[in-house]
Formats: sequence, C-alpha cells, structure tokens
Amino acid sequence: MKERELRRRCKRELRALDVRPPLRVEALCQQLGERRGRPIRLVAHPLPMPGPFGVWIATDSADYILYQQETSKTHQDHIILHEVGHIMADHQGVDTDDSFLRTTMPELSPGMVTRALRRTSYDEAHERQAELVATIILEWASVLDRVTPRQASDPSMQRVQTALGDRRGWL
Repeated sequence: MKERELRRRCKRELRALDVRPPLRVEALCQQLGERRGRPIRLVAHPLPMPGPFGVWIATDSADYILYQQETSKTHQDHIILHEVGHIMADHQGVDTDDSFLRTTMPELSPGMVTRALRRTSYDEAHERQAELVATIILEWASVLDRVTPRQASDPSMQRVQTALGDRRGWL
C-alpha cells in the first residue's frame, strides 16, 4: 500500500472511531476492537531482550498486542500503536517461531494463532507502514490535544461548548 493511501485509510478509520483528545491508547484499542468485532487485548509482558518490543497475535476470537512492560508509558503507547498499525493495514503474516509463542503466551496453543507479527527489522515494508500509522496517530493526537478546548465538567456548559465549538477531528 502506498503511503498516501495508507494515510487516507488511517485518518478515515480514526474519524470513524470518533477518538477525542487527549489520546488514550487503551480507549482507541477498545473502540477499534469494537468496530472490527474482535476485542484487542493489551498485554504488558517482559519480552526478552534483545528482541521485539511488541507483537501482534491474532486468534479466531481476539487480537492480542503484547508490549514490553520494562519501558516507559510513552514508549509502551508507541509500541501498541505500531501494532495497531499492523491491524489497521491488515498485514498478513505468520510468525513460525512456536518457541517464542510458547514462552510469551503459553495459554495460546500455536493452533489457535491465525496471524502473528513481530518486528525483525525496519527493512520490511509492512514494518515501515506500521510505524507510519503509529506516527500519524501520535502526530494528530498531539495537534488535537493542543488546539481542542478541554471539556467542561458542568453538563450545561458541555452543551454550550458542543453548540458553539468547532468540531475538530482527524482531518
């Protein structure tokens, strides 16, 4: 998929999710999972070093995003969004390293896994695309967070803000 097409697809999906600032990655994943009809389960895990910081594992019933628990919250969010990039771009791939799956997610038998992706390098096109999606989301979240007025706590003021405010979103 070309970069311009991926940007359009990503922004279209984010508009449909109606994500509001400030960005909460967990909420974005929950909404994306609901929209797709497959929950996205976020799992902090002490992934072995050196190795991938994140892994997307798809089963018939759910998507699992494993992310490095031994890093900062900001880095964890970026890792999760990178894996969301694989989901949004509908990347195909099966990681055939059963030993990795057995040690990181022993409750999932290899037969349950329909797709698994983990980064081996950024030389692969699907890894660059996933990174681009993470960057798009973080860029727009940063911009929207700065330009969108905070929601009032008083319900009557919220109605006024809604009526008078500009609708800002994933343009």
